[in-house]
Amino acid sequence: QVQLVESGGGLVQPGGSLRLSCATSCISFSIYAMGWYRQSPGKQRELVATITSGGITNFADSVKGRFTISRDNAKNTVYLQMNSLKSEDTAVYYCKAVRVSAIYWGQGTQVTVAS
Repeated sequence: QVQLVESGGGLVQPGGSLRLSCATSCISFSIYAMGWYRQSPGKQRELVATITSGGITNFADSVKGRFTISRDNAKNTVYLQMNSLKSEDTAVYYCKAVRVSAIYWGQGTQVTVAS
């Protein structure tokens, strides 16, 4: 069983930045594809960004140019750097780990963008 723990959420003003972290104790972290998803009240969970085990990244159009995703396999951690935040980025952000048919989710961290 892979446990994922997100951190770094909070309240930030529009135009501000936050960095989310997702840490796991899984010793085979490096072979997992990782991703960040978000869910706002009344909306479906949506993809924000993904990174493969080889470091290939993919982003939702709504965050391209503002968000970056990275991973540190030595620390078993994946990051989401969020810049130029907008009110519409307000959501609970979830970390996801995938390997073949195994899928794991974190509990989520709240990000609120408001003045």
